[in-house]
Amino acid sequence: MAETGSDAGDMKHDSVSSPGISDQEKEMATNAFEAFKAGSHDESLKHLDSLQELNKEDYKVTMNKAITEFYKSGQTTTSTLKQTLITLKNQMHTAVDDIDGLDDVENSILNYNQAVIHYHMRQYSESISIGEKLYQFLEPFEKFAQAVCFLLVDLYLLTFQPEKALHLLAVLEKLTVKDGNSKNGKGESTYSTNKESSSLKAEFTAMIEAAKSKMHQYKVRAYIQMKSLKACKREIKSVMNTSGNSAPSLFLKSNFEYLRGNYRKAVKLLNSSNIAEHPGPLKTGECVRCMFWNNLGCIHFAMGKHNLGLFYFKKALQENDHVCAQLGDGSNGQAAKKFTGIPMCALLANKRYELLYNCGIQLLHIGRPLAAFECLMEAVQVYHSNPRLWLRLAECCITANKGSSEQETKGLPSKKGIVQAVVGQGYHRKIVLASQSAQNTIYSEGQSAAIPVASMEFAAICLRNALLLLPEHQQHDSKPDNGSKSCSQSGSTESSSETSDACSGKTQEGDKFIPAAPSSPLRKQEVENLRCSILACSAYVALALGDNLMALNHAEKLLHQTKLSGSLKFLGHLYAAEALISLDRISDAIAHLNPENVTDVSLGVSSSEQDQGSDKGDLEPVESSGKQTPLCYPSSVSSARATMLFNLGSAYCLRSEYEKARKCLHQAASMVNTKEIPPEAILLGVYLELQNGNTQLALQIIKRNQLLPSVKPASSPDLRKKPLPFQSSQPVQPIQTPSSFTQVQRK
Repeated sequence: MAETGSDAGDMKHDSVSSPGISDQEKEMATNAFEAFKAGSHDESLKHLDSLQELNKEDYKVTMNKAITEFYKSGQTTTSTLKQTLITLKNQMHTAVDDIDGLDDVENSILNYNQAVIHYHMRQYSESISIGEKLYQFLEPFEKFAQAVCFLLVDLYLLTFQPEKALHLLAVLEKLTVKDGNSKNGKGESTYSTNKESSSLKAEFTAMIEAAKSKMHQYKVRAYIQMKSLKACKREIKSVMNTSGNSAPSLFLKSNFEYLRGNYRKAVKLLNSSNIAEHPGPLKTGECVRCMFWNNLGCIHFAMGKHNLGLFYFKKALQENDHVCAQLGDGSNGQAAKKFTGIPMCALLANKRYELLYNCGIQLLHIGRPLAAFECLMEAVQVYHSNPRLWLRLAECCITANKGSSEQETKGLPSKKGIVQAVVGQGYHRKIVLASQSAQNTIYSEGQSAAIPVASMEFAAICLRNALLLLPEHQQHDSKPDNGSKSCSQSGSTESSSETSDACSGKTQEGDKFIPAAPSSPLRKQEVENLRCSILACSAYVALALGDNLMALNHAEKLLHQTKLSGSLKFLGHLYAAEALISLDRISDAIAHLNPENVTDVSLGVSSSEQDQGSDKGDLEPVESSGKQTPLCYPSSVSSARATMLFNLGSAYCLRSEYEKARKCLHQAASMVNTKEIPPEAILLGVYLELQNGNTQLALQIIKRNQLLPSVKPASSPDLRKKPLPFQSSQPVQPIQTPSSFTQVQRK
């Protein structure tokens, strides 16, 4: 990004060399520039005041005064400077969309300064719009070109457009080489003495080397976003050669090793970085200590050590709060909204919502859904257009209402919300069970479902928001996108139910991106996988709320998806069957409960659909060792078919076809281990024996807690209870590595 050195050069060029300016005005402009360069802002303002009296209609003098006053305030009056630039722009009657000729190039510094302010205020779209217009007129202003290009590169990386960033970096390399050759040639003859010539040449060489080092770092960041690890490995060597063991280079190399799955080496590289020597956030706008703890949390998340990862994320939050306290009370109050009282570069230092997002995902993985819900609810206020985040909130609600994990581990049915009351004592004691529709009113009784609490009603709203944020599904487009596979932000891990493809770094034309900040944008296949997860959760929630028609609608939509994982297909048939049974459509339900419908229970799409068009040697898959299949979920196709048979037996019982039900029950029991026989199957066996008049055998089944006489059963998970959709592993996003921040360009 632009440095103050280029600011000064542009001011001298425009104020001194412009035609129609008297010698007196040139002298005043030169004195103002020298005073500004020396840090004497008061003296610079005096010269600018004198210059303005001689030329009151020159807007450049007014702009330079505003910028000098901005630097005099310690760059804390961002809002005032922004308003001044807008006023000047209106006076010039120029708009970004109207820039169509070289006549508008004179106003390029004004437009650039506006783009820089938009950048620091996180208004990236507006900043990119201005920067791309300025980029059209870079050739006549080569000194200015580097500042614009670096600004655009940083913006493209922040908005996850690495291909555009790499294109600009190639342009920057050509400009740097061209500028270097010109300085080594004719430029030296213009200097007054050999001593001045050598000093200026050394200064220029140092500037070129700094620009090259910065370009190498940007390239690594772009390749990391694209997950093009072969190219990244080559570029990492250049970064280490030019920057050495600096904090930015070690952070980048750690991120690279993280993507390769070398977690221990990634931690070692982070620990070797000397973050104490890095300037504070008030000077750079970056809290390196916050990045350090966050990245450690990301690494341990990928290793499956979620409690330890949560510890590091909390450390990062504490460091972030400390930085906000240093910025003053205005960092969280009205002053922050007006962007006053805080140095402009520090406006980007607050990473609270990204860290809360990470904490929420981590808490969801360790079985603390209510705490995760609180974190994600705060994050969704900023990232409300992220469909994946709305799904995470729904998963928090589902997990909070499905009972304790300890009971599921023991294979006992959850009692939470089932027992409504106990009447009487001793032999006369009766247990009153709640109806299905009353089991999920714990959190929302007497209040609107739109109130953000971890209820199933609110989960339905979250899932509806997630579906609305996804683009319309086109059924006819069933061919996989070769070379445009899922690409998540650096340091992310996705479960195969959401991202089943590897990113090759190549983007097919027409591949649309769906914003999902703070994560990387969703690509086509990611959108389809996410849609499947949302539909599965929607069917489950609708069943829990007793809305059987809606549950059937979601389940049928799920089963009609073109790329559906075996696990979600299994759940889709179960949910559709349960909804149909509740609607008294037993025959249709039996068709869904056919065991032949289950051919796969894996979490991802078939391997033939994965990694098409990608460089197999370029990307090493990152898998979280902490991803474990829930105990209530079938571990194989055989046990999944047994689950279908258990439910099929229940369906036959509803039609009074008890012999068929008994056959299904015994066939299913013979297919699985005794530990996988659900308690409901035992009760179903008791019911069948009572219907057959075998009271003694029914009592024997109850006393021995066994389904078949020769089998000694053990407590097992509840399989006839609606299985939960898998919680896909959301990428935890590392904060980007330290980089130079853009300064306001002076005229």
